[in-house]
Amino acid sequence: MRPCLAVFAFLVAAHCHKLFIGHQVLRINAESEEHIQLLKELEDDEGWELDFWTHPASTDLPVDIHVPFASLHAVKNFLQAHKIPFHVMINNLQELLDEEQEGLELSAMQERNTRSFNFGAYHTLDTIYSWVDTLVAAHPNLVSKVQIGTTYENRPMYVLKFSTGGNKRPAIWIDAGIHAREWVSTASAVWMADKMAKDYGVDPSVTSLLGQMDVYLSIVTNPDGYAFTHTSDRMWRKTRTVNPGSVCRGVDPNRNWDAGFGGPGASKNPCSDSYHGPHAHSEIEVKNVVDLVQSHGNFKAFISIHAYSQLLMYPYGYSCTNVPHQAELDSVGRSAVQALSSLYGTSYEVGSICKIIYQASGGSIDWSYDVGIKYSFAFELRDTGRYGFLLPANQIIPTASETWLGLKHIMEYVRDHPY
Repeated sequence: MRPCLAVFAFLVAAHCHKLFIGHQVLRINAESEEHIQLLKELEDDEGWELDFWTHPASTDLPVDIHVPFASLHAVKNFLQAHKIPFHVMINNLQELLDEEQEGLELSAMQERNTRSFNFGAYHTLDTIYSWVDTLVAAHPNLVSKVQIGTTYENRPMYVLKFSTGGNKRPAIWIDAGIHAREWVSTASAVWMADKMAKDYGVDPSVTSLLGQMDVYLSIVTNPDGYAFTHTSDRMWRKTRTVNPGSVCRGVDPNRNWDAGFGGPGASKNPCSDSYHGPHAHSEIEVKNVVDLVQSHGNFKAFISIHAYSQLLMYPYGYSCTNVPHQAELDSVGRSAVQALSSLYGTSYEVGSICKIIYQASGGSIDWSYDVGIKYSFAFELRDTGRYGFLLPANQIIPTASETWLGLKHIMEYVRDHPY
């Protein structure tokens, strides 16, 4: 017994990460409302420790479930017994994670050797923060680093401010990485920050935009969670708050905003990945953004970048009722997606959160819209599920490049339609 324990201890010490050996991601295609209800029951069953990457909402949308090895037999039997079609999309999650980790280590070594930054690689929080300082130093008259507060674990929260002068000019808010495991969101934001800085004075559109408006870009909006995905659990989504009375940590920071807080699509269970927290804005990371936006008072757009599913969405999530500006937001979204798709032909869907995916309460863009920021949008970047949250690093730059075109279209529209 002792040699086995010794080997196990060595493996844990060497790896330091939560392991997902034999875990699979199943893609389920519900064919009826009965199937949807059965999947919702499955989602509520904590015993099998299922991680729903996408949620049961309608027969039009597939449901992706990360299933632990120990639960595979039971889950597949359940699906087969109820004649719910499914197939295995990721056969062994750990293999993808190992490939990703190897790529991270190789890229980090190459960067050290060449003293460069590879935009086509994923990076740790410390590396990103170090790069932010490099960007600011290279563009001191355009880009500044603003600390908007600290996190639960006392890390600094930084925002890049792109400005050519003036006080509280009309501004655009962009955030990425509010869900920790959505690495391509953060990596794309890094690329886009560099692009915006370098294109000022070169691209007439960017030059005109920053001549009239400021842009605030939060590259890592959940720093504690993001750091945890690198050190301990790649699949972590939430903040790292300790929840009193529960062994489970963290709050879903995109269910924590004061917009239909605690309603459908958010959980009261601290162990759920969609736990809304004890009250609206309980998470310091959320409150830091709220305080900045409200104290500034002149934001005209609020754009949040997530992954995955290839969607561009607008409010509401907490209600399926159309917002007053639905027609305009839909039109802007469709034009933005047309611009995005022009690069590689990547297909995106456009619609309100509630109607295009599912009802979800306490979301950031619902809050921003309700406080008067008309142009509120959320991107869900690549892919549509082949890799899900584990998008290979070789897709970072293509994803960022196409997203930039869609984002730029929205920003140009906001510039040209003051209110």
